[in-house]
Amino acid sequence: MSTITITAADINKLRQQTGAGMMDCRKALMESNGDFEAAIDYLRKKGQKVAALRGDREAKEGVIIAQTTDDKKTGYVINLSCETDFVSKNEEFVKFAQSVMDAVIANKVNSLDELNKVKIGDETVADKVNEQVAKIGEKIGITRFEKLEAPYVASYIHGAYRMGVLVGLSSGNEEVGKDLAMQIAAMNPLAVDQAGISADVIEREKNIAIEQVKAEGKPAEMAEKIAAGKMNKFFKENTLLAQAFVKDGNKSVGDYVKEAGGDLKVTGFVRVALGA
Repeated sequence: MSTITITAADINKLRQQTGAGMMDCRKALMESNGDFEAAIDYLRKKGQKVAALRGDREAKEGVIIAQTTDDKKTGYVINLSCETDFVSKNEEFVKFAQSVMDAVIANKVNSLDELNKVKIGDETVADKVNEQVAKIGEKIGITRFEKLEAPYVASYIHGAYRMGVLVGLSSGNEEVGKDLAMQIAAMNPLAVDQAGISADVIEREKNIAIEQVKAEGKPAEMAEKIAAGKMNKFFKENTLLAQAFVKDGNKSVGDYVKEAGGDLKVTGFVRVALGA
């Protein structure tokens, strides 16, 4: 029996992440020796309605800017984080985030390390960020940098700079790019299609599906078949092209892209969201 101490803060954190009940979260953490990922799997295997973590909780508060170059062939997303929404909603803070993005585009930046060395005026971005820390009195930093290249890239900022999306297409189509960016913002797919989901994730989901079937009391010989159906549902819900199109639920996103004409293809996407 595990002797690990599970605190109320641990239980509350798992509840916020999963929506499961307090006692269920406590038991899951005890059974998993405090490992949050394992606890989430435990809850899901027991049939709890738990959403898989998507890794998009990058900062408590901040500003996210998504923007493309003038030729629409390269897109960037940056996350300038801070501690409170009071700061993130400040006009000067938003302007500073935009000035960082302007520097990204002007200097064709390729990485976060490179960005910190780029200059805005006579000072580096890193020095400018430190100035903001001294001025505002909060922990501030550029916590995410993403770059996407394609024959055509569309960008979208959702809400009050709380989420940024880039989507790459094989050719220019502004309307499709905007629709797909909004789809990605709303439905948070894991990949463009099934081929884009890693073998580790597929194996994990399959194991969870089988355990769910067993928890439902189904015969073991039926587990694989029922689990396969659950996996089909997983791919339909979590891959962009298989998802139901938000603007017309009678068709999939893949159908919508085909109807756009030609050989239009989605080459990739990036979605960055502030955490809860």
